[in-house]
Amino acid sequence: MSLLQIILLISSVLTISVLIAWLDHTRGWQFSAWLNGKVNNPFGHTCSKESESNQLEKDLLIAQLKERVQILEKIVTEPAYELNKKINQL
Repeated sequence: MSLLQIILLISSVLTISVLIAWLDHTRGWQFSAWLNGKVNNPFGHTCSKESESNQLEKDLLIAQLKERVQILEKIVTEPAYELNKKINQL
């Protein structure tokens, strides 16, 4: 093999490995794990237990915040709140 062929071979292998790493990172694909025999489907997204628990915590927090906003809306729209505000201004 000539020096040019060796350089082209090495550069193409490096380019392909960088492309695979980039696709794994940006798209969530698992090409590198698939090439190593760790997964059956390289296009499946990994859902770890941490991400599921984080999502559940976020959903719970959003539900709590929605409930608080509804309570505050009820308080502010009550006529007694406006009357109390006018009395406090005097």
